[in-house]
Amino acid sequence: MTGSKRIYALDTNVLLHDPTSLFHFEEHDVFIPMTVLEELDEKKKGASEVSRNGRQVSRFLNELIERGKQHDLADGLELTNPAGIKLKRGSAVGRLYFQQRVSNGHGKADNQILAAVIELHEQHPDRTVILVTKDINLRIKASIQGITAEDYENDRALDDFSLLYNGVDALPEDFWEQHPEVESWTERGRTYYRLDRHESEEWYPNECLYMPGEGGIELRVLEVGDDTATLVLLDDHSHANHHVWGIGARNREQNFALNALMDPDIDFVTLLGNAGTGKTLLALAAGLAQVMDQQRYREIIMTRATVSVGEDIGFLPGTEEEKMTPWMGALTDNLEVLANPEDGGSWGRQATNDLLASRIKIRSLNFMRGRTFLSRYLIIDEAQNLTPKQMKTLITRAGPGTKIVCLGNVEQIDTPYLTETTSGLTYAVDRFKQWEHSAHITLRRGERSRLADFAAETL
Repeated sequence: MTGSKRIYALDTNVLLHDPTSLFHFEEHDVFIPMTVLEELDEKKKGASEVSRNGRQVSRFLNELIERGKQHDLADGLELTNPAGIKLKRGSAVGRLYFQQRVSNGHGKADNQILAAVIELHEQHPDRTVILVTKDINLRIKASIQGITAEDYENDRALDDFSLLYNGVDALPEDFWEQHPEVESWTERGRTYYRLDRHESEEWYPNECLYMPGEGGIELRVLEVGDDTATLVLLDDHSHANHHVWGIGARNREQNFALNALMDPDIDFVTLLGNAGTGKTLLALAAGLAQVMDQQRYREIIMTRATVSVGEDIGFLPGTEEEKMTPWMGALTDNLEVLANPEDGGSWGRQATNDLLASRIKIRSLNFMRGRTFLSRYLIIDEAQNLTPKQMKTLITRAGPGTKIVCLGNVEQIDTPYLTETTSGLTYAVDRFKQWEHSAHITLRRGERSRLADFAAETL
């Protein structure tokens, strides 16, 4: 190993998190300790995402070794990119090295990995050796030993979470004066505006715009041209005439969200917001209105990452639907609000509940691979707990006529190794903002109760 190129030593959790991480270090070299290979071997059995990733890493390593058979392994293998992996930057590749001498360490796996990295550092004092791991404690141990340690950040959607697109923008009060020439027309009961766009107006498709103050209007960007933009006036869902399945918008962002959820041209909607901002309620109300009244979709499918906050509840008897019930408290709470007929008493309520339940299916994330959903309204709850890979797996299930709604609160991530900037939800919001059939709204105001709002602020 020569030159000023860095050597990155990879921990098992990095490879299990992203099997293609081997190929993301550009011209730098990659080092894999023997303990990592042993840990990969332990993880290979099973149908979980982790086991699948473990098997994929082993296949990549095998392919590289087969390709470099005529060379001595001690000289390293060229990390040529296998077909189909999109790399962010240049095509320069480094080399892959394995730990050759294994000391008889019987300690914890982490300590053995650390010992291998320290030994590597001693063998190559002229080169920078960096341990890449998603395990915070191992990074602390490495720092104590004088080894540079970093998190694996190739799949970070953003450098800083506060830069995330929030789907809403305020217009200046002199907006109409800045745009003296506006073409407006009405079509199918909706009002459209086409105007010249200034350089400062960096709008995305389906971004919601509003003018603060008394005569405030609410618009959505329909198309963004090179120097023009087409806007459409939004429905006012706070008005009783425009309630969706009995639910009215209680604030501006909720109105934006209902407009996006009810628009058949938008196939993918992401709603971010703290607890109590109404994400699940709005998504369900819009789903029921479009399944039961407009019959635009056949049924609602609800799924979520089954990461429980406390201890797991063990093996549950019953069907997939019954097993998912403990995780679907949010759904049942919201259905109570939605299935509340004024007349008919408890019998009427029970009948409504049964009818709604027949149109809402609860599915587990673990069995989504290989399925295709036709004309379904798919709600992915707690989407902040998904990795970018799981998010891709789910969104690619959509067949013709399906709408996907992702809900989440990035302040409540329960999956180990996921952060605000690497969550699949953040990733989807960032990647989809340019697409004209997707919309994103960040809900800010809690509408649960004054008690919940106060608790969210002060506790």
